[in-house]
Amino acid sequence: MGKYSTIMITGGAGFIGSNFIRNIIDRDYEIINYDKLTYAGNLSNLKDIEGRKNYRFIKADICDPIMVKKAVNTYKPDVIINFAAETHVDRSIIGSTDFIVTNINGTRVLLDAAMEFQVKRFIQISTDEVYGDLSDLNIRKFTVNTPLKPSSPYSATKASADMLALSYRRTYDMPVIITRCSNNYGPYQFPEKLIPLVIYKALRNESIPVYGDGKHIRDWIYVDDHNEAVLQVMENGIDGHVYNIGANNEMNNIELIEYILGIMNRDESLMEFIADRRGHDRHYAVDIEEIKEAIGFSASMSFDRGIRQTIEWYMNNLQWMEQCMSGEYMAYYEKNYSLKDK
Repeated sequence: MGKYSTIMITGGAGFIGSNFIRNIIDRDYEIINYDKLTYAGNLSNLKDIEGRKNYRFIKADICDPIMVKKAVNTYKPDVIINFAAETHVDRSIIGSTDFIVTNINGTRVLLDAAMEFQVKRFIQISTDEVYGDLSDLNIRKFTVNTPLKPSSPYSATKASADMLALSYRRTYDMPVIITRCSNNYGPYQFPEKLIPLVIYKALRNESIPVYGDGKHIRDWIYVDDHNEAVLQVMENGIDGHVYNIGANNEMNNIELIEYILGIMNRDESLMEFIADRRGHDRHYAVDIEEIKEAIGFSASMSFDRGIRQTIEWYMNNLQWMEQCMSGEYMAYYEKNYSLKDK
């Protein structure tokens, strides 16, 4: 067993959070999954482990201080890892209220409870998007010392949450750590995100929307690698520090889509170029030498192996995808993509 025994994971029914729980379910941790179950939270992601003795689920909102304090007081976690967030940039452009409420106020509620009940470590899961557009800077990678310059309402709320968490460290000496990761991919990712959307559309031989010229560059990391980094930070990180997490798998969106279509034996003519997103950052990439030197982490999954496993998972879980792509999501999709000018 490591330093800690009980972990409270907020947003544990979402993409990254549910994969994190899967990664640690067989280790010596008591796991408390606290999730509101928004459109992107899906308990079917964890259906096969819901009966495990070291796993508990609480359906509640991180913005509810009564429920948060009750959970923390009842289960007395050593660590809170805050995966809970509204995360989709496009949705934040349509309306920012949910992002402000959940990402900022929700983080404050969690920090207050962690402080009141003396949680030993609080890890705020953030994003490389808080740094803004790498194309605007005269550097090759974001470092932990790069000033924050978020471009979207989503990234602005995540930057705000980061600053709030670090202020609790400075003011109250709370044991807070921030992690900022590059783009994740893997099983159980809600199909509004690029990679599962491409896979879904390719399976159906439907057009795949591509923003602008399609040359926006991202660094892609397999979700299990991200979560291993979070686990190592939890066990070996230093309070008050920020850790950037990435995999050195930079490629632009056209290259990414072509890669997936090639594996799936689909024609590149499925790509349909649409008007670019407002405020769209051209390039993200983080310096991964910092976390390697600090705690010895480096990603182990190659992009080719990871994307092939991901495609295979979605092909084997078509019912899961169809359930995600129905109802409210399709109304959002039609509004956000299909009505754009080419």
